[in-house]
Amino acid sequence: MIKKYDISSEVEIELTEDCYAIPNRATQMAVGYDLFATEDTVIRPLDKVLIGTGIKLKMPEGTEGQIRSRSGLANKYGVFVLNSPGTIDPDYRGEVKVLLCNINPLPFDVSRGDRIAQLIFSEYITPKLNAVSISHNKRGEGGFGSTGIRDEDMKNADELLSEIMQ
Repeated sequence: MIKKYDISSEVEIELTEDCYAIPNRATQMAVGYDLFATEDTVIRPLDKVLIGTGIKLKMPEGTEGQIRSRSGLANKYGVFVLNSPGTIDPDYRGEVKVLLCNINPLPFDVSRGDRIAQLIFSEYITPKLNAVSISHNKRGEGGFGSTGIRDEDMKNADELLSEIMQ
């Protein structure tokens, strides 16, 4: 049986003394709330830095927070949330922090007040887990690209495999 929660549409937020701004949505239809850096720092190439946001959350049971990358930072600068999406459990009361990674060959400067990530709220379920033997199906254990990108990819892959096996 899946546990159901009485989901509230309110999340309480505490601003720490180094908070730059309360998270906000860029447009009325935006799903993500922008999170702001509390400090100046530099992320060296191929390195990661944990950056404070200056907020603490109190979410109702049944609601989780997810930290996600900002598409512009990822696309333009190669900077993204390393454990994306990062999960914030409803019983966590510490400061929300963002683990940013830089895959660009150049250092990336973060300034206090920069929008560094997005916060998304999502409902979750906590089903009971039952240990069983899972029966196989057509797909089986194939993953990580096993179904291909296009139908012709699968034909080409099958033909290539046939040639190699001969």
